[in-house]
Amino acid sequence: MMAKMIKETEHPLYRKSNKMRMERFGKGLTFLSVALTAAITAAILFLVFSKGLSTFIMNDGSVKDFFTGTTWNPAEVNSLGKPIIGALPFLVGSLAVTGISALLSAPLAIGAAIFMSEIAPKTGKRIMQPVIELLVGIPSVVYGFIGLTVVVPFLRDLFPGSGFGIAAGTIVLSVMILPTVTSLALDAIQAVPRSLREASLALGSTRWQMICEVVLKTAKPGLMMAVIFGMARAFGEALAVQMVIGNASVIPHSLFEPASTLTSILTMGMGYTVMGQVENNALWSLALVLLLMSLFFTITVRMIGKGKSS
Repeated sequence: MMAKMIKETEHPLYRKSNKMRMERFGKGLTFLSVALTAAITAAILFLVFSKGLSTFIMNDGSVKDFFTGTTWNPAEVNSLGKPIIGALPFLVGSLAVTGISALLSAPLAIGAAIFMSEIAPKTGKRIMQPVIELLVGIPSVVYGFIGLTVVVPFLRDLFPGSGFGIAAGTIVLSVMILPTVTSLALDAIQAVPRSLREASLALGSTRWQMICEVVLKTAKPGLMMAVIFGMARAFGEALAVQMVIGNASVIPHSLFEPASTLTSILTMGMGYTVMGQVENNALWSLALVLLLMSLFFTITVRMIGKGKSS
């Protein structure tokens, strides 16, 4: 009897049916994972959009005042009976911190990637790679605490003011996004075919001419993607920026005046509002702007990637 059962399990039809069951199970598990991911994403988008638009639909907020107003006090109403939700100072602060930090970190990151890939590949990777991995692993609160105890006093001693402001937030964010941009830039540079380097050198180019005219130009789409990814992380950073930017709801007239960002206002106000009230809905509107900016960065990266592949 046992011999008969062993022969049946060794039969080719039995093995084939077992493989088919495993294949169906794998397909079902994959489909379930994708469906669950899509459902969670759709639920998050629906929640943020519905809550973010409630300020303008249910609380009669003005879209124009939201993007152009300079006073943020959702608990009060203006002469027209509309909530005071001027978010322009936060938009200016977020864009300023993000843009300037990208301008500061991009040259350093691309330079480090060139050093690791073209100038001293072995030494560069042996020294720089552990440093980059260490920077990636440092928590945001540690960056913020370092900025609070080192960067802010340093700026206070050099420039007039309290030291809090766009400059302090920019310095902290530049260091935070540096490893991200460096890693992606290194991948883009290493993706350039070796044959292009050899052809350039064979035509009489120096190493620097080869790097500038061949490697960097060929890797330009990938380098742009690296910078945009860094900007996406900088735009959504909350804790580190909140600790050093000053959190003043005004449009700064210099880099050394206190300011605020979308994320800093969200983190400070989320624990002091009631769900469904206009103050809470206004914070959801700020979260909606953050989500739309993240989608913008994602779409931009995908468009650059498509252009690169074509």
